[in-house]
Amino acid sequence: MSPRRQLWCCAACFNDRHLKRTIQTVGTAHGNCSFCETGNVALLEPAQLADLFAPLVTIYEEHEDGRTLVEWFAEDWNLFNATLINEAGAVRLLAEILNNGEVTRALFRPSKRFSSDGLAQWEQLRNELMCVNRYFPDANIDVPRLSSLLSALVADSLPNRWYRARLMDGDTPYQIEDMGPPPPGRSSHGRANPPGIPYLYLGSDPTTAISEVRPHTGETACVAEFRLDEGLRLIDLQDPRTRLSPFSYGDEDKIGALREDLALLARLGNELTHPVLPSRAAIDYVPSQYLCELIKKAPSDRGERAGYDGVLYSSSMGGGINLALFDPKRATGGEVIQHRVKRVAVELD
Repeated sequence: MSPRRQLWCCAACFNDRHLKRTIQTVGTAHGNCSFCETGNVALLEPAQLADLFAPLVTIYEEHEDGRTLVEWFAEDWNLFNATLINEAGAVRLLAEILNNGEVTRALFRPSKRFSSDGLAQWEQLRNELMCVNRYFPDANIDVPRLSSLLSALVADSLPNRWYRARLMDGDTPYQIEDMGPPPPGRSSHGRANPPGIPYLYLGSDPTTAISEVRPHTGETACVAEFRLDEGLRLIDLQDPRTRLSPFSYGDEDKIGALREDLALLARLGNELTHPVLPSRAAIDYVPSQYLCELIKKAPSDRGERAGYDGVLYSSSMGGGINLALFDPKRATGGEVIQHRVKRVAVELD
């Protein structure tokens, strides 16, 4: 009988930041990954991750109507890099990590010990803000807990340049002084701003910026380049599941609570991303406006009441990132370039 081949995993196998750093820092070999086949990278024996995975596994309990751990880890934590590893590969990797093939075939459900009503509280508040009480709602959410989570979502890397687009309504292109938000008292309902309070909306690339103004084929857009001030503290709600790692907690109670919190954070991120019909903006934007004002005033992780400077969220119209900057003066405008819209794509359900 030939000896069992040594298997190695690498940082590219996972989406989780903590696991990536761990493998890159303490990897014991270098070469080609046995699971995702990435070459010339730091490698670690999967079993060396067992102590990190042990408390995560304990927040689930076996149940005949459940799902596999790999399925839960994908849904709850976006754990494995699905671009490089399919589900069968993830099962094989997890079996190696836990040194237990049987547990990867068993069915589980989240333990009821860690249930939370945070998401239900948000849904109740959301409905009240839209349909019952706008300024003095009876429903509420756990703001101190949310504030503590926000401090872990501060963006740590940003593009150097951001863009804002305006569709031309004549032959004269806009100048940079025309490319900012409307003055106070003149701004309409925005995804992040209440009417009358101007925020600066920027896209991470010209295509995203133009897509957000919903152009028609043949229209011309002016696109201005902006540079952000140094030291801005922006909350990144694009994908909280890849920013908050269960492996950085190391305690099953904290991990179980985080799983419930992530469901809420993902829902809040969706508030800023899902498309809204212009005819519904005055109502449907209210929850995201409330959320942004909460972020704007939330205590920072420095213990100050300064809050944060803006919110990053995925574009529902383009493929890039959007930024709602609470104080438009914290960005400096530069060159303005014209772009003609050659085609607008339509996708159907």
